[in-house]
Amino acid sequence: MTKIVKLDDIDRKIIAVLREDGRISITDLAAAVGLSKTPCQLRVRRLTAEKIIRGFRATVDPATLGLNHVAFTEVKLVNTREEALEAFNQAINRIPEVEECHMIASSFDYLLKIRTSDVTRYRKILGEKISALPHVSSTSTFIAMETIKDASS
Repeated sequence: MTKIVKLDDIDRKIIAVLREDGRISITDLAAAVGLSKTPCQLRVRRLTAEKIIRGFRATVDPATLGLNHVAFTEVKLVNTREEALEAFNQAINRIPEVEECHMIASSFDYLLKIRTSDVTRYRKILGEKISALPHVSSTSTFIAMETIKDASS
């Protein structure tokens, strides 16, 4: 279970600024949140040590890499006993085309976001990788026609 950490207004401001620009200098960050450099740096270190800030990374435009095709796939398992869930969870993490995997409380068990170059590549991933995962009984696919809002942008 995730531990809820209490944050003050300055911690929230630091997080907000870093979410917008993870490459901001500590000097500029400190100025943006109304602190001097050292206290700001200490807060960022604490937020990172407490796993509130999980890391920094580059956000890449998938289209420039030829990854324009997005599919959302519902996955239903044969059973949902703990060993089946764990086997599926471990296996799904080994498929790089799966950008997101969510366990869902619904008529299906998991919702996947899969990014590929085109529908032919998606079909191959679905047939050779997703359908072959442990305990999968059925899948259903929804193709995204256009992305209006994406959290990673």
